[in-house]
Amino acid sequence: MKKTVMRGLFAAALLSAAALPMRAWAGDWPLAVGDFWEVTDVHLKDGGEFAYAKFLAGEWRAEREFAKSKGWIKGYVILSNNNPRKGEADLYLITITDHLASGPEAEKRNDEYVAWAKKTNEQMVKESGNRVEIREILGSELLQELKFK
Repeated sequence: MKKTVMRGLFAAALLSAAALPMRAWAGDWPLAVGDFWEVTDVHLKDGGEFAYAKFLAGEWRAEREFAKSKGWIKGYVILSNNNPRKGEADLYLITITDHLASGPEAEKRNDEYVAWAKKTNEQMVKESGNRVEIREILGSELLQELKFK
């Protein structure tokens, strides 16, 4: 019992200490949080460059434009790594948004997107899997912009 109480007090102390920097962050901290940047790291397989470029210029772009027209995202960009080292991505696909959807909002967006795409989730997953022949997803990052106050 005593251990449980001590653990509870320790956890409360940690949470209180963690809350202090957040108040400072909101008050006199010189940086403010901004948009989220979702980054996908893509390695292009030999011979797959043109096919993947066509996918990006067609379907991927259309998907982003749809999301932008709905106000779900603010923008998107493709960056090329001109000197990739072994294990590094060739392309970085970036989508920029001011907030992340969750719960009912995310479900509503998914339903609207599926209706717009005129495809089932199963079809879209299969198509993504088919692109494994021309590219490999190395990873992804969710970054948040920090702006000077």
